[in-house]
Amino acid sequence: MRLGAQSFQSEEGVDFVERITARYRAEDGTEFEVVFAEDAEVPTHWENPRTNQSGVLLDASGKPVEDDRAEDKAARTHWDMLLERRTIPELEEILAERLEILRAQRGESRKSA
Repeated sequence: MRLGAQSFQSEEGVDFVERITARYRAEDGTEFEVVFAEDAEVPTHWENPRTNQSGVLLDASGKPVEDDRAEDKAARTHWDMLLERRTIPELEEILAERLEILRAQRGESRKSA
């Protein structure tokens, strides 16, 4: 018996999901295919695993599919989310309070040392 060289599992009784093949064209003109589950949302862009170039989805006639999403919204930063909750004067007040606490703690640790 060969260890690890042969699987004892079979595909008997396994129901495979229906699949579709999406065709992409890379920037250099090469085309490649990617297999997806039939119910999956096929992305308009995919990276070619061989060349690492980004490819655009092609329709049945071979023309590139236009991305229906306009432009992606810019990612919200921590600062943007903070400004949704607080105003600049509130943030300045909180900063002043925290600095005062930190300075008091530093003063106490210097005196005890």
